Amino acid sequence: MDALIDELKNQIIKVLSLEDITPADIKTDEPIFGTGLGLDSIDSLELVSLLERDYGILIEEMSVAQKAFASLRTLAEFVAQNRKR
Repeated sequence: MDALIDELKNQIIKVLSLEDITPADIKTDEPIFGTGLGLDSIDSLELVSLLERDYGILIEEMSVAQKAFASLRTLAEFVAQNRKR
């Protein structure tokens, strides 16, 4: 799971062009949106696109997205359980 978490940290930084953030800056159990990384709804669209493109995961329901994107750990768990690639 740690390897997947590290992979996701690097992908998030790259996809969202977070120039001043390193993987070490992203805390595994802090919220991704709002108070954690401070990402917004446009960033969420980029992350959904990342999941579709790199892992073959299609998120169609807001409730699923809210649970998956609660923290980096929940996102990694979601990817591990649902990845098709």
